[in-house]
Amino acid sequence: MLNPPTRAAIGFRAHSGWAALVVVAGSAAAPTVIHRRRVETADPRIHGAAQPYHAAKEMKLPDAEAFLARCTAAAQQMAETAVKMTVAEMARKGHPVAGACVLLSSGRPTPGLAATLRSHPMIHTAEGHFFRDALKAACESCGLPVLGVKEKELIQQAATTLGISAGDLQRRTTELGKSVGRPWRQDEKLCAVAAWLALTRVR
Repeated sequence: MLNPPTRAAIGFRAHSGWAALVVVAGSAAAPTVIHRRRVETADPRIHGAAQPYHAAKEMKLPDAEAFLARCTAAAQQMAETAVKMTVAEMARKGHPVAGACVLLSSGRPTPGLAATLRSHPMIHTAEGHFFRDALKAACESCGLPVLGVKEKELIQQAATTLGISAGDLQRRTTELGKSVGRPWRQDEKLCAVAAWLALTRVR
């Protein structure tokens, strides 16, 4: 007899030009890591795409706007392709993906482009938003509810939601990695907690 489908959720942690992705399935009480991968979000054919605001800083404002629009379209397309592939693969394995969580920074929303490009700290903040927004847009285009949680608040928020201590959550997250083996770094751990949290929010 076939096993009944078990819901799954995806957790993302963005970096410049790529993101870590982990899929967790099962119940909130007993989740299992079933997939992990690296998602590329910078088109190698576009020079400077991995750090688009750094590249745009050297351009005139109209050129910078056009360049960033091109990078945005490419990043969202690459992220969407990766999410679609992941969702399809999980469905084939009997794990329909019902939601996602993208980890956010604590940086404030950036001002207008001209002001952003004059400030090195704001350039870094803008790039963080840029790649996280691409992941969120990709999930939404695939019909997935997307939860956004500030990374520094993730452990406490997840622990509170699950009704366990932060220490117990971190211990259980480490245990989750044993089923998939190495690497099980900070990226994978935080993505797993993000996915676990998303799993508690889906119906």
